[in-house]
Amino acid sequence: MAARILVVEDEPAVQELICYSLEQAGMVAYGAFSAEEALESLRKELPDAVLIDWMLPQKSGLTLARELRDSARTAQLPLILVTARGEESDRVKGLDQGADDYIVKPFSPRELIARIQAVLRRRAPHASDSALQVGELSLNPVSHEVKLNNDTVQLGPTEFKLLHFFLAHPERVYSRTQLLDQVWGDHVFIEERTVDVHIRRLRLALGDRNEQWIRTVRGAGYKLSAHRPS
Repeated sequence: MAARILVVEDEPAVQELICYSLEQAGMVAYGAFSAEEALESLRKELPDAVLIDWMLPQKSGLTLARELRDSARTAQLPLILVTARGEESDRVKGLDQGADDYIVKPFSPRELIARIQAVLRRRAPHASDSALQVGELSLNPVSHEVKLNNDTVQLGPTEFKLLHFFLAHPERVYSRTQLLDQVWGDHVFIEERTVDVHIRRLRLALGDRNEQWIRTVRGAGYKLSAHRPS
């Protein structure tokens, strides 16, 4: 599942170069030329991370980062500030406003990709290309392969994304609404019971008739657990 990155950069040539570099690394990149345009894009759909240039017209990238951190909907969104200002005081200011990382221009595409991947591993592991494993269950997002006890498990696209998310957050309970937002996207309007249908399909593929892997937490939602019930 390719990570989706919103690039907030007001210089068209720079934005195009950054988006090209991200796409070459297997990510999905799309741009906004101002803080206002970025906010409009975020109202429609949340990406996996946002790359924000400090010096934006009208409203600075620093102000945008603070607004995103202050909103419940975007508070956990991974943010990386991009700037030509490399002084320690500026880096501290950027991090104080909620940025997860800070990269100084000029930078190489390799450094940029490495920084984004590091932030995704830390803040959004379900959007990373890293292989995941919980107990005897493993998933490789690059080869799109799932194995249980060394046997290959065949999953549909939605079940694969659902399992990827669960494996990235083991033992954590998620409601149907949270799963819809995180797996389907908060811009998609479908019934919560759709989650139940895909949970059943996932359990069937895993041979999980007794909910040994995907547990129902009554009144709360679902979680993936590595601990076998006694």
